[in-house]
Amino acid sequence: MFRNSMVSKVEIRVKIVDTVTSDLISWLEYAGRLLPKIINGGIAGIIGVSCVFPLDLVKTRLQNQKVGPNGERQYNSMFDCFRKTYKAEGYFGMYRGSAVNILLITPEKAIKLAANDFFRHHLSTGQGKLPLAREMLAGGCAGFCQIIVTTPMELLKIQLQDAGRLAKSGAAPKVSATSVALTLLRTQGIFGLYKGTAATMMRDVTFSVVYFPLFAHLNALGPRKSDGSGEAVFWCSFLAGCASGSFSAFAVNPIDVVKTRLQLLTRAEGEIPYKGVADAFMRIMREEGPLAFFKGAACRMIVIAPLFGIAQTVYYLGVAEKLLGIQRG
Repeated sequence: MFRNSMVSKVEIRVKIVDTVTSDLISWLEYAGRLLPKIINGGIAGIIGVSCVFPLDLVKTRLQNQKVGPNGERQYNSMFDCFRKTYKAEGYFGMYRGSAVNILLITPEKAIKLAANDFFRHHLSTGQGKLPLAREMLAGGCAGFCQIIVTTPMELLKIQLQDAGRLAKSGAAPKVSATSVALTLLRTQGIFGLYKGTAATMMRDVTFSVVYFPLFAHLNALGPRKSDGSGEAVFWCSFLAGCASGSFSAFAVNPIDVVKTRLQLLTRAEGEIPYKGVADAFMRIMREEGPLAFFKGAACRMIVIAPLFGIAQTVYYLGVAEKLLGIQRG
């Protein structure tokens, strides 16, 4: 009797060890598949930010400017804003706030990619298929997870980008991401860095809900590689990424305008701060009309398209796999 009890305990322990070992191996395999994606996403993000950041700065300033009582504007168009900014602040002035993006783009991409993979896996059906509604849910959940990094990143970036617009003289006021962050932490605590979280969540969740399913379906329309992998050819993924990114960016631009204005800490003379998302929506509609929600939309679409195009290029070339010495499957 005692011997049978001991055997049973040993068998239970062996099963537990086998289960833990199996789970650990599965997790390591998953991490091994995910790591190249994270590195590729980070590399693509850094390259993309370096290439299109001046346009993102123009987008921020166009979204924040208000039309005067007599119709006067500081910037008349995207090109006018670009020209005036370059003239007043020079080449490096076009990259105000880029360091914040470059620093935080990798963890943001890591969270987004890992979350999207996780939710797609757990929401897939028994046959491994993912219905459209579940694709949208997985994308939305991934967008929700990334706001822990996106919100403070956007908040700090916007302060630096908009500093030149607020300057009364030709030179923009001196401000740094570090000084802004320390001031917020000292006066408002960690929550000070999360001003505009609700609007950021609305934008990123909606963007992901639109982008991920749209990309998957557009990507599935093109020809496949001849190697039998079932993957789309490069140009198809490239165009699908650009088209999906641009369309999604345009779709969420009204929310992006609200988010940008809510996160602005320093305002020009006469600009009254908003009380929240609903107040911002109503006041913008009442004071500036519906077209105000699409300020900077062209800039944002032009910014997003190459960002996703660059990402597809980095994934296609397998930069991370080459750096890690991993054989692509």
